[in-house]
Amino acid sequence: MDNAQLMKGILEGCVLGIIAKGETYGYEILDALEKTGFEDIGEGTLYPIITRLDKGGYISCRKAKSPLGPIRKYYSITDEGIVALNDFKQRYSEITRLAQNILYD
Repeated sequence: MDNAQLMKGILEGCVLGIIAKGETYGYEILDALEKTGFEDIGEGTLYPIITRLDKGGYISCRKAKSPLGPIRKYYSITDEGIVALNDFKQRYSEITRLAQNILYD
């Protein structure tokens, strides 16, 4: 079974959840994902998710000079993003509960 489609939706919610914890940038998001067990998630996966979240109005982006060099993009959650994150959490919990009823009953 291909995990790509399943992971796509889950990662989108998780990335939004990470950004909801406070302003952050791409490398920090990748690091947070890796520390929680989402290994092999690269920039090629992360940045399309960030682009979708930005286009959806769920996050905002500001550019600022990095203390380590080039300009960095910092991401924050918007009010619409908070609503979307809460909706994701609710739907994720419900889908997980239903699947567990089938798979582990």
